[in-house]
Amino acid sequence: MTVSAAEAVDRVPGTVRLVDFGHQLHNVKHQTGKSDVVLIPQPTSNPNDPLNWSKARKEYHFWLLWIWGFIAAVSVNWSGPVWTQLADDLHTDYVHLNISSALCWLFLGIGCVLLQPTSMKIGRRPVYILGTLFNIAGCICGGLMHTVKQYFAVNILTGFGAAPVDSLVEISTTDLFFLHERGTRLSLYIFAIYAGSYLGPVASGYIAASQDWRWCFWYLVIFFAVLLLVQILSLEESSFRRPAQPLLGEDVAAAKTINYDDEEAAAAAAAAAATVYENEEERQGETDSDSPPVKTFTQRLRLWDVSQNDPRSWLLLAIQPFSLLVFPPIVWAGVVYGVQVMWLSLLASTQSLIFNAAPYNFSVEVVGDTNFAAFIGGSLGMLWGGSLSDWYTQRLARRNNGIMEPEFRLWMMLPLAIINTAGVLMYGVGAAQGAHWIVPAGFGTAFIGFGIGSGGAIAITYAVDCYPEVASESLVLMLFLRNMVGTGFTFAIQPWLDLDGLQTTSIIMAVLCLVFNLSFVIFTWKGKSMRRWTAKRYWSMAERSRAVHAAVI
Repeated sequence: MTVSAAEAVDRVPGTVRLVDFGHQLHNVKHQTGKSDVVLIPQPTSNPNDPLNWSKARKEYHFWLLWIWGFIAAVSVNWSGPVWTQLADDLHTDYVHLNISSALCWLFLGIGCVLLQPTSMKIGRRPVYILGTLFNIAGCICGGLMHTVKQYFAVNILTGFGAAPVDSLVEISTTDLFFLHERGTRLSLYIFAIYAGSYLGPVASGYIAASQDWRWCFWYLVIFFAVLLLVQILSLEESSFRRPAQPLLGEDVAAAKTINYDDEEAAAAAAAAAATVYENEEERQGETDSDSPPVKTFTQRLRLWDVSQNDPRSWLLLAIQPFSLLVFPPIVWAGVVYGVQVMWLSLLASTQSLIFNAAPYNFSVEVVGDTNFAAFIGGSLGMLWGGSLSDWYTQRLARRNNGIMEPEFRLWMMLPLAIINTAGVLMYGVGAAQGAHWIVPAGFGTAFIGFGIGSGGAIAITYAVDCYPEVASESLVLMLFLRNMVGTGFTFAIQPWLDLDGLQTTSIIMAVLCLVFNLSFVIFTWKGKSMRRWTAKRYWSMAERSRAVHAAVI
């Protein structure tokens, strides 16, 4: 039994029963070893369902994508320490180098929109392999380039090739892990992106000083070639067309949150809601004998697999994410994630300009070393936005009679808003005032890294928790918005610095940082009302998607 859109209008999207006190839902599957944590979504009886994969298989798949994402992030963000050398050798200036970076962000966004529906039609695996091939081509061009126009082409190729890093890997993560695990996994993966962005410049500084900046490209060609071989031989397809399920958690959550006159009425409503799951379990049991066999090794490594593809047209899948622009939590998360990218672009665009010059006069390798601070801050941010965020959300759910509201996670934004803002001020104003290097290059960069590492993870996990049945589309929209913000900022940063100077620009940026990060308060206050306001549209979209999938399963 499933709940139609018409029946679900009053059920708030994202409000779920995460903790099953007293095992009221007897036929619902729970987390092994923590039997009161409900598995959302519920795994099917199909042995090929990625949610049913063994722990080792899930971990291998996740960490292979983690490494791929790390290297892809290096390929688009390593060049900051060598901009002075690039400007000389390519006979150009910082304005044109910023344009090249902006083109990279632009094609990261375009790639999200084009490659995401492609992955839903032919599978995740061929899109990852295609991204690797684009990166190899871009890095070969980089090793051979001699003009800034060729550098534009390099950034277009590597940006488009790295686009699956920005949306598809996050969706693969939701293929493999349950709701209560996603915060940690998404934070780990976002950390991979930023770790590549921090450690790539460290390596490039030493390579450029000891060999030549062109060798940065050639090393990337070698790494991607090895990854391509590993992907072909071991990267599995994780797309899975999940059959219609009961609206797990919403039914009981609705019964728990309505104001009943007495406890007996509340218990009766909860019991009635629980029968939804019992009926579904009976239906599921009827089809267990029809479960397909486990795929062979050869079947799992086909170049593409359309057996689990989305039956809707590619064009419809491409434009579907933009229909979510009316969902405030998704738009907010995309913009906040984009604001975090502004600080990453700030570091990449200014570190060579600031630290190569007086009073610091750093060598190219020492300029690269300043990214260690961002790496340390990002590591702490990963823990804050991931494991601690999941723990805090579960803790509040237990205090709320087992009912989880997505807004619980947002309170973790408060400390990072202060730390992130302080980092922007220490980096920009500290450098403008000639403060000791530990202020801008140490604490300032580390605090910025903390904000980048935690802010994006919290924001996108919140949005996915709000609207889980359109997670794929919402991630595409959020990453598109993020990359458009990054594109605009990267185009504007150098003219802005030339007009207002580093100190004034940094103060304005710090104000923006504080305002955008603290905007989470609006959603802790009105977030549930916004989700209730979008419920009819959301459940209608979810019902149409289920109907299309059910027709071909």
